[in-house]
Amino acid sequence: MRHKKADKRLGRNDDHRRSMLRNLTTALFTHGAIETTQTRAKEVSRTASRMITRAKKGDLHSRRLVAAYLTSDDVVKKLFDVIAPSLSGRSGGYTRIVRTRVRKGDAAPMAQVELLQ
Repeated sequence: MRHKKADKRLGRNDDHRRSMLRNLTTALFTHGAIETTQTRAKEVSRTASRMITRAKKGDLHSRRLVAAYLTSDDVVKKLFDVIAPSLSGRSGGYTRIVRTRVRKGDAAPMAQVELLQ
């Protein structure tokens, strides 16, 4: 049983899931919006919110934690210099999840995750 477990397993082992979420979060900060399945979108939204909250602090420790998670130094710079200051007035709710379509191959419900500005 998985009582009181916070994260979704997403049908992958730990390393693959962590890598996938890191890549999706980096892509979200790079492009501003991505399309993925609904369950992945919810998990990416959670991790993106944590990264934005850390980036709003702006100190060196937060920068190092975010840089250890994201896969690109350019994205870390963009997060701290552009995205976090634009969201400084918000106390949460940094992303929006919009259901888009049903994927044709496996009928998976798709959703678009976008950053609010």
